[in-house]
Amino acid sequence: MGSRQGVRGRGEDVIDFQTMSPLPIIYVIGSLDVGGAERHLAQIIPRLDRGRWKPVVCCLTERGKLADGLEAAGFEVIARPVARRSGGASRIRSFVRLAETVLWLCRVMRRFRPAIAHFFLPGAYILGAPASILARVPVRIMSRRSLNYYQRNIRFSPAIEGWLHPHMTAILGNSNSVVRQLHDDENVQADRLGLIYNGIDFAKYQKSSMVRQGVRASLEIDQDALVFIMVANLIPYKGHQDLLVAFSMACPHLPAGWRLLVVGRDDGIGGALREQATNLKIADNVLFLDSRSDVPDLLCGADIGVLSSHEEGFSNAVLESMAAGLPVIATDVGGNPEANINGETGVIVPPRDPKAMSEAILRLSVDGALRVRMGMNAADRAEKTFSLDACVSRYEDLYRGLLEGKIPNDIPSIRISK
Repeated sequence: MGSRQGVRGRGEDVIDFQTMSPLPIIYVIGSLDVGGAERHLAQIIPRLDRGRWKPVVCCLTERGKLADGLEAAGFEVIARPVARRSGGASRIRSFVRLAETVLWLCRVMRRFRPAIAHFFLPGAYILGAPASILARVPVRIMSRRSLNYYQRNIRFSPAIEGWLHPHMTAILGNSNSVVRQLHDDENVQADRLGLIYNGIDFAKYQKSSMVRQGVRASLEIDQDALVFIMVANLIPYKGHQDLLVAFSMACPHLPAGWRLLVVGRDDGIGGALREQATNLKIADNVLFLDSRSDVPDLLCGADIGVLSSHEEGFSNAVLESMAAGLPVIATDVGGNPEANINGETGVIVPPRDPKAMSEAILRLSVDGALRVRMGMNAADRAEKTFSLDACVSRYEDLYRGLLEGKIPNDIPSIRISK
């Protein structure tokens, strides 16, 4: 399909994208606090072609820790003004607050007149998509980065998202599992679906032995100790409880001095996890490190990556561990087995199965040669298949293609396999 002079959405004004440079893109997300989707967006935006695109980030709750870095790089980050609390029925106030947020987003979009509005995470989609429709943004994209189990806990989410889906120019998944669910369970047309895997900056995870030694010294871990690491915010569905049980089962057979580094923001279950570790008599082996900005260094200080999630879209943590040259033990959910090839780059185990997890832990703990071989395979796969440059290139292919009037199925680099 050849290039067109402009694109028109349903009832929108034509944008002549060949005469506008750079083109504004508005990204809508809850905040830029540290999380997988947030880090992904903060890495993608600075690598887009500045001659063609002008990204603006709209945060619905707060700016977050990653906002300063984007602003320092010259990108605008706008946060929803904090409203003062007032009296009245909570449900009514909540509804009013949501409506005000939609109208605020609509005003922002009319101010910047973006060619594209791109929504990351459910809250941003539910509030941002209606605003983009009201603002008559020509190209509207939703990125789904997890399976839709979250809808069980968000009232009316299935109905609202189901109504919004047909109004999107493109709907993206970050794994085949997510894409299949969108098609099979939510009736999204196949030609409107696209797949863009997460990408990582491989070079950031290539560290020297001096970094490894320094990390271990700072954490007071013996240089010869066997160290596991899990990078995930402390949220129930990440399965930390299962992981602690698995380590308690494996503990009698693990080498003395082993450590598990638990890295991630405490979203409310940290106290319970610490108590569980104490009750399981592994508290001395488990280090809770909270949210950290030096994750690549911490991965360098570890020997084995683990992820015990009950659900995932496509895990950045798995890719980061692979890029750092770690074999990975991950649960068989979402895109984990698409990234981490069982028996080649690591081990895939059933979710919610501490016994299977403990067996995988012991398998890798006793076989140093296997860990080295899987780690080398993991790094090679991460670099060749999941590079950040390839990911950014696919986003740019998507944006250019949609502005030329194509549908996702017409864009080879994001087309889903049959």
